[in-house]
Amino acid sequence: MAFRFARWIIRLIVHLVARVEVYGLENAPLTESCIIASNHLGRLDAVMIYMVTDRQDVVMMVAEKYSKNAFLRWFVNALHCIYVDRFNADFGAMREAMNRLKEGCVMPLAPEGTRSRTGALIEGRLGTSYLAAKTGVWVLPVGLEGSEDKKVLNSLRHLRRARIKANVGKAFQLPPLKGADRDETLQQYTDEIMCQIAALLSPEYRGVYADHPRLKELLAEKPATPILVDA
Repeated sequence: MAFRFARWIIRLIVHLVARVEVYGLENAPLTESCIIASNHLGRLDAVMIYMVTDRQDVVMMVAEKYSKNAFLRWFVNALHCIYVDRFNADFGAMREAMNRLKEGCVMPLAPEGTRSRTGALIEGRLGTSYLAAKTGVWVLPVGLEGSEDKKVLNSLRHLRRARIKANVGKAFQLPPLKGADRDETLQQYTDEIMCQIAALLSPEYRGVYADHPRLKELLAEKPATPILVDA
């Protein structure tokens, strides 16, 4: 009951402040365990998953600061989120995340680890690729545009809903980690995830991956025209 009520509040707030257009949702394996990897522009990014699925095993990783406010703590607990220490290696949170993924949950993650100040992609961290490689779950790349806090607030000032676009790519899996060069392999995996996200974004959002060779390969491919879903 608490989960459904919290999800209802999220959907109400998002509908009030934004119109969400989702392209390519047919690519999403939302009946299986998967990591949804997206760029991070604003505070609404993490909750986009609740707009497109009724699954109750969606699990987010949230900063420990949200445990200090009573209402936010109730909200986070109702959504079965995992608290994570943003400033130190939180092995406990990583173990819990792996366990949840192995149990079959859906987990939205931002490989960049923080919101981009410019709106364009910054370098991805290794955590998302580590979880994907260790658990073997699907990775679903998503490119978000228009969810920047400044854009959302500016639209509200003009009594308009912001237009947020989510482009969903094709899900893929990363091979298990093997050998001694784990850090190098994880970096390659991270670059793959970030380039998959970059390929779903307009040029001005591609940031540090704009000239990456893997991105150029992905852009050279001709994907099918995605289907629009208003969330």
